[in-house]
Amino acid sequence: MQPAQIVVTIIAGIVAGWLASFVLGGGGLIKYLIWGLLGSAVGGFLLPLVGIKLDLGHPLLTQIVTAAIGAVVVVLIARLIA
Repeated sequence: MQPAQIVVTIIAGIVAGWLASFVLGGGGLIKYLIWGLLGSAVGGFLLPLVGIKLDLGHPLLTQIVTAAIGAVVVVLIARLIA
């Protein structure tokens, strides 16, 4: 990955984590980033697995929504375990 891609991924992760925390509650920049980055991996794995293909017209928007869905899943699983 190039530096610009890493920055975009981190920003998308923060936004996705913020969206997940808005839905589920909780907060903090570090938590947003962790939830978003983990959510990106989880969403990127789960959505195709269940046959969902998001195409929201812009790759960054699609990445953010996929990561936010994954982050919600991550947070819900973490809450079930804790």
